[in-house]
Amino acid sequence: MPRGVAIDGARQRMFAAAETVILRDGAGALRGRAVTAQAGVATGLLHAHFGDFDAFLEAYVVDRSFLLAGESAALAQGVAEDGRSVSDALADGLAALPRREAGALVRLLAARPDLVARAADTLGEEASGFAGVTGAVAERLTAERAAGRLAPGAAPAPLAYAVVAVLQRAWCEGLSEAHWRAILTAQLAGFTVPQS
Repeated sequence: MPRGVAIDGARQRMFAAAETVILRDGAGALRGRAVTAQAGVATGLLHAHFGDFDAFLEAYVVDRSFLLAGESAALAQGVAEDGRSVSDALADGLAALPRREAGALVRLLAARPDLVARAADTLGEEASGFAGVTGAVAERLTAERAAGRLAPGAAPAPLAYAVVAVLQRAWCEGLSEAHWRAILTAQLAGFTVPQS
């Protein structure tokens, strides 16, 4: 690529390239040259935008954490009024999250958990990594409990952590949506109140 040519959306292009590398080859294969080669840009572009590779990774985690927190905000909106079960309504919301981005992020954070704390310096602890998703699930479960669809003794915050942990594992292992939905349904079965 010629030097000095502006590339529209270079940051997002490199972030998407990083996801391709992670999902195809694993987080261990993620290097600056692998990202720039996948993005089809000069190696110096990563350094021009981010300074160094660690700063690139931090910016990637901030960007994708922010994306997931924003996308999961809809999970916290009210209670399903259409007759769906708590687990189905929650699973529908979780299935709407951008799977490619979430799958790559969870794999990267499994390999580099230090990046969560670094992203928290920018976003705050409530939004870094998968904390935004977990918070949205906890809010939804709190609303479901208030509506009488979740047992009064159910603890939304710990349940939310368990739900998101299942989803993270599903993304890491490439489990089908049907598989993780079945796990989620079983996980919440003892906490939901049958609706008449």
